[in-house]
Amino acid sequence: MGKARNAISPTREENYPEWYQQVVKAADLAENTPVRGCMVIKPWGYGIWENIRDSLDIMFKETGHKNAYFPLFIPKSFLQREAEHIDGFAKECAVVTHSRLEADEDGVLQPAGELDEPLIVRPTSETIIGELFARWVQSYRDLPLLINQWANVVRWEMRPRLFLRTAEFLWQEGHTVHATSQEAVEETKLILKLYADFAENWLAMPVLCGEKTESERFPGAESTLCIEAMMQDRKALQAGTSHFLGQNFSKACGIKFQSEEGKEELGWTTSWGVSTRLIGGMIMTHADDDGLVVPPKVAPTHAVILPVTPKEETRGQVLEACEKLAKELRQKDFSGGHLRVEIDDRDLRGGDKYWSWVKKGVPLTIEIGPRDLEKGTVFVGRRDQGAKREGMEMASFLDQVPQILVDIQTTLFSRALAFQQEHTQVFESQDELYDYFTPKNLTKPEIHGGFALAHWDRDPQWEEKLKNDLKVTIRCIPKGSGEPGTCIFSGNRSPGRVVLAKSY
Repeated sequence: MGKARNAISPTREENYPEWYQQVVKAADLAENTPVRGCMVIKPWGYGIWENIRDSLDIMFKETGHKNAYFPLFIPKSFLQREAEHIDGFAKECAVVTHSRLEADEDGVLQPAGELDEPLIVRPTSETIIGELFARWVQSYRDLPLLINQWANVVRWEMRPRLFLRTAEFLWQEGHTVHATSQEAVEETKLILKLYADFAENWLAMPVLCGEKTESERFPGAESTLCIEAMMQDRKALQAGTSHFLGQNFSKACGIKFQSEEGKEELGWTTSWGVSTRLIGGMIMTHADDDGLVVPPKVAPTHAVILPVTPKEETRGQVLEACEKLAKELRQKDFSGGHLRVEIDDRDLRGGDKYWSWVKKGVPLTIEIGPRDLEKGTVFVGRRDQGAKREGMEMASFLDQVPQILVDIQTTLFSRALAFQQEHTQVFESQDELYDYFTPKNLTKPEIHGGFALAHWDRDPQWEEKLKNDLKVTIRCIPKGSGEPGTCIFSGNRSPGRVVLAKSY
């Protein structure tokens, strides 16, 4: 059961993009389908998404939001109401123009029944939800209106990558209406804080919080807040966004209400969302050259018990002990629920079975064989410690399991935070910044600087130059961006530092 045979190839250092694809494959998370750009999320991957979804759903409901569901199809005229919005999504839209198929004289199916108006397969739902909110909101008594939707969306992606960019993906999108600008702004801040909390305390993925520049805002928004995470190739991943839409969509959709003073006023709206891209971020934050590493809080299974049955005469005894252990473990509490435990009694070689779970990233593997039964021990592997395993006394292990899972969760976050901090630097000159992203001794093009903090005068010409010269973007203007200084590009006054990076 040699490690080299089962480890991921190529490694992160050899070819990071291909390593990522191989981790997804080895963990059996997802695969491509006959429809270009679309993926099937397999049970282990979907189990992770279910835990993400369920945990976030509790957070949303605890802050007063309710779930609803809105149509998949949006009339083209709805998107045209908000000019900036349609410009932002036009190139990504999938369009339905016919209602049925009919066979021609050769028996070939052809589109028939042309629609009076084309329908857009939702890339996001602001316009259709705004139309319905205009019906629901009549008085200040109807506000705030706090709605969330769990759904799929379609954005025609030309360079797909599993979980990171696919033509169809799963997400949640929150949409709210408020009586005042201040209430809407506070909503966007509340959600950003919630997203950051979830990323760090559930996914063990440290993030920077901040505001997008004008050129990077959501189309039609007054401001966009975001969380940005650093992947192991030191690129940034936008992991969640929260948008203050002002009154732009209220004007376009007619969302009006009568105030306490009897005046007709436009509502102030927000929208916000995270998607299955979080799984991609989790993979690239924690996986290693042996495969996936799943933080315990979102793992479909916390522990898998692997019976070791070299002899048929002891098989029944070992399986009985495994069932007993599983029952005891399932009574233990972790992260607001009972432990999720599996017994893997497949007819496979022990080494193959063990390594299949290492590659899936299950937090704990527990091996039990005839000798363990005699000694009252178990053989335990912690995924955050690579493929390392050690013997533990059974009773002691049972007492320690919840804390071990807490330790794994904490270790993964601390490790990722240390990596982020190690690869975050402050720059005082343009030349130093350019050297950081184009080092002369760079031998692996897939490895890129990291997070750069630098002063910028907010002139968009420098954003464009960075994109053209380095493929670097301003990821966010961080909260508390520091004291004013001097822009490293123009020498003009800068109100504070920004975060720059190459990104997904």
